[in-house]
Amino acid sequence: MGKQDVPELDIGFFAVTIPAVIFAGISKGGFGSGVAFASASILAIYLDPGLALALMLPLLMVIDLATLRPYWRRWSWPDARLLILGGLPGVTLGAWLYHATDADLLRLLIGGISIAFVVWQVARGRGWVREFSRRLPAAAGLAAGIVAGFTSFVSHAGGPPAAVYLLSQRLGKTEFQATTVITFWAINIAKFVPYAWLGMFTLDTGWASLLLTPFALLGAWLGVRAHYMVSERLFFALAHVMLTVTGGKLIWDALT
Repeated sequence: MGKQDVPELDIGFFAVTIPAVIFAGISKGGFGSGVAFASASILAIYLDPGLALALMLPLLMVIDLATLRPYWRRWSWPDARLLILGGLPGVTLGAWLYHATDADLLRLLIGGISIAFVVWQVARGRGWVREFSRRLPAAAGLAAGIVAGFTSFVSHAGGPPAAVYLLSQRLGKTEFQATTVITFWAINIAKFVPYAWLGMFTLDTGWASLLLTPFALLGAWLGVRAHYMVSERLFFALAHVMLTVTGGKLIWDALT
């Protein structure tokens, strides 16, 4: 990809990024990370897509650390291990594509993943897509990890493919949440090295991420509490609207 633009740390920047970062914290802290990537989609409208990804990764890592303790050892380690092992080659594939592509293709990917996620969720909710009658085998966990690692690298959207596998395992609500927390804690660490190698981080993105860290922690704190208090249906309905609008805008921008 070409050289990224430097973010202007003005009122407009913080008006967009602060709500997006808080939303990411709430999603990752309380609702399985599935729609946390809406934040990257929002930022990719305002910023160069590569810049948006680089800005969000350290914040997602902070949220990961903040949410590890409340869910410590409440995860399904066999399932998390499969997703993490699959995620590593997925991250490598994502790094190769990022290196070989341009900003418009990245916008198209992020927008397409956003819209596809909403379509899948609506289809599942209306019964158009059948739930798995059996638990998926270990090979499916590895495959889901590869897709999760790839989509996580190019759009921070690893949650949906991981959720497809985890939902088949019939985990409880908290066990499901804890498994996504430990899985993406590991995958985000794996992403940090190629992000740095590709030159996605700059002093400006680092400074911006530092300024936004308190809002990431606030979102994580709210998410852990919302996990037990807020209706998942209401939260995901709002997230689907956000993803549809931002995904459509990114696709439009990429094609025009």
